[in-house]
Amino acid sequence: MAEPATEPNARVDVKLPERPKLLQVMGPGLITGASDDDPSGIATYSQAGAQFGYNLGWTLLFTWPLMCAIQEISARIGRVTGRGVAGNLKRHYPVWILYVIVFLLVVANTINLGADLGAMGAALKLLIGGPSLLYVAAFGVASLLLEVFVRYSRYVSALKWLTLSLFAYVGVAFVVKIPWASVAYRLVAPHISFKADYLTVVVAVLGTTISPYLFFWQAEEEVEEVKERDGAKPLARDPSAAAGEFSRIRWDTYVGMGLSNLVALFIILTTAATLNAHGVTNIQTSSQAAEALRPIAGPAVFLVFGLGIIGTGMLAVPVLAGSAAYAMGEAFGWHVGLARKLKRAKGFYAVIAAAIVIGVIMNFTPIDPVKALFWSAVVNGVVAVPVMVMMMLLASRKSAMGDFTLGLPLRIVGWLATLAMIAAAGGMFFTMAAPAS
Repeated sequence: MAEPATEPNARVDVKLPERPKLLQVMGPGLITGASDDDPSGIATYSQAGAQFGYNLGWTLLFTWPLMCAIQEISARIGRVTGRGVAGNLKRHYPVWILYVIVFLLVVANTINLGADLGAMGAALKLLIGGPSLLYVAAFGVASLLLEVFVRYSRYVSALKWLTLSLFAYVGVAFVVKIPWASVAYRLVAPHISFKADYLTVVVAVLGTTISPYLFFWQAEEEVEEVKERDGAKPLARDPSAAAGEFSRIRWDTYVGMGLSNLVALFIILTTAATLNAHGVTNIQTSSQAAEALRPIAGPAVFLVFGLGIIGTGMLAVPVLAGSAAYAMGEAFGWHVGLARKLKRAKGFYAVIAAAIVIGVIMNFTPIDPVKALFWSAVVNGVVAVPVMVMMMLLASRKSAMGDFTLGLPLRIVGWLATLAMIAAAGGMFFTMAAPAS
């Protein structure tokens, strides 16, 4: 018997697609922003609060739109072309420039990674006692095994949940007594000094919030997202998806960078209200900041601050190692990607392993971690400027981006971010050359 024909005017129920949940929208931008508040960054923000009180909170408002712009541009490059920053630089610029940049990036990331592992080990020793070097090795091994052997989608999901550790610093700010009216005033009417010590910390904050490894990581994670999603293609091959993807990237990036700077602001406020208010003005590491808080703010604040160092370190170490591996892999034409099996991307995973192992070994040597971080900041300052200039030129070229070159607003803010980093790099070298007073 034939099936009855559908009546022409019969109503057909169509299930409308659900609006994506916030955690589904949040991805590369959220993880990138959160990883920026690594133990090394915590040390910088703690020093800013301890040394200058509430007078440097404005730097986080200033850098937020600049971070958003340059990270959105990084993400767009990856999503449009299906290649990371290094892969695009290789296609459009002399290869020797790429090799120099990648070499410096890998060096800076490895030093930073080693310092972060050391801070995590020191923080755990403060919390429970025991040998800090054993903890450093354990954190290194755990990070390596997770990055190499856990499936990409699950690993990224775990990194998303690790971002919750950042709220430890929001929480401690509400435990200590903070003059919020004074804070609000200083955010919009800061006391700006042109003395060398003040400018040095401003440069350090700017260099900490806008770092080259973040550009490489977010672009590559957009490429990974395309590979992991069924039917997804680079926008150069699927222009119809551009509006939705650019909207997702914008929300992801703005929220991720906003969270990063909000947490950094709360670290400054907490250390200003406790350490600076009690005359403690010299903080070299994040674990020193946690230890200094214990007698002033109490054991609860000390505990939460210390746990936050470990949580943010577990988030930052894979980003530092991964961005170095992505950059080197694309520069030398290897298979890259955390979604790939070990046997399909041996060189890529070898770089991750080498970076983490060297970072662990650094902590067993007489190398001063504070001086190592200083030179890491110098290298990052050198690398950031040419990478940002080339990214801005690249994202404005039709030969690279097709119909998705940057619009005027994003182009303006992106160049402002680049000029800010040029000024920061110049300021860094000026303060290095200036005679000690």
